[in-house]
Amino acid sequence: MRRQLTMLVWLLLAALLLSPRALPAQTRGDLPADKVREIERIVAAEMGRAKIPGLSLAIVVEKKIQYVNGFGLADLENFVPASSTTVFRIASLTKTITATAVLQLAERGRLDLDAPIQRYCPAYSEKQWPVTARQLLGHLGGVRNYKDETEARGTAHYARIADALNVFKDDALLHEPGTKFAYSNFGYVLLGCAIEEASGQTYQDYLREHIFRPVGMTRTRPDHTFEIIPNRARGYVHVTPELAALLAARFPEWAGAFGRVGEVYNAQLHDTSIKRPAGGLVSTAAELARFAVALESGQLVKPETLREMWTTQRTRSGEETGWGLGWILPKEMAGEKAVRISGNQPGASAALVILPDKQFAVAVLANLEGVDLYPLVTELGRLWKHFPGKLAP
Repeated sequence: MRRQLTMLVWLLLAALLLSPRALPAQTRGDLPADKVREIERIVAAEMGRAKIPGLSLAIVVEKKIQYVNGFGLADLENFVPASSTTVFRIASLTKTITATAVLQLAERGRLDLDAPIQRYCPAYSEKQWPVTARQLLGHLGGVRNYKDETEARGTAHYARIADALNVFKDDALLHEPGTKFAYSNFGYVLLGCAIEEASGQTYQDYLREHIFRPVGMTRTRPDHTFEIIPNRARGYVHVTPELAALLAARFPEWAGAFGRVGEVYNAQLHDTSIKRPAGGLVSTAAELARFAVALESGQLVKPETLREMWTTQRTRSGEETGWGLGWILPKEMAGEKAVRISGNQPGASAALVILPDKQFAVAVLANLEGVDLYPLVTELGRLWKHFPGKLAP
């Protein structure tokens, strides 16, 4: 019976993916019908391969949003279709929004990127070395990341950024800032604290006034667990052999009930308030595409600031880190100069990729955790003759 029910769900999902009447494109710009069909074929193939229940996609061509659509189901249990207005967790894509806020304040003289962070976040304990906002933006600050699953995927609620700061504020730095790259979500929590002190507003209010409202991001907001967020997608997990083994080790008494390989389950409960400025926002693919256009058009930061965001940081010894200020900067992405950011957390995967020289961008959000969305982005880009090379793992 269980297998029959699973098969029924995937048959219904396939019908939604492939039926143009079920999910008409919300935005098609001036794209020809054959290109639209090819976009939808590529998306359907990737969703079937990765067993993604629901996905939303936006494509920017020449700084204009040319395609927006939703595919599959935002809620498997209630058969709610995903659409262009479905709201997903964006996980670490939050970091580039936080970085934009920090750099706006720097432009206005409200925040010195090279001053000790305690000037703007006095609750953060003094350390053995000074650490700056610039170093935190590029993961060069030496601030630790999660120490265990209760921090990375926990359910504790933190009403304020100051409360989340208590989790790590008294811990020593891992190393002298600037000497090593070490990815840190808590480094971005510190930046959220600095935004509040430098602006005199809460993190949420600052983003709303200076980023969301100017860009028209009306659905982008904090991922509050207890609030009713219209059109919020449910989150899911696909049990791979590796995950099944992990579940069996951690929860031996329950693993047989919810750890069957190949099955899709509801994602575990997770309150993202511990990392609000690092991975605690929700949004739509269309609004992230608007954000990308606004960045490239100079609406949010000055062109020289954007160039700084998109310049790889270096350790004190001169080693490139592959990170800018809030963005991942690979040497190339399948043969293209690209800036990108991706995210993964319980119930969600996300990616935003911009090709600055080609005026092309893709935002894609999915309600399944652990999905690498870059192959989908490159396949879509090849419809515009982008990404001529092989995507590096």
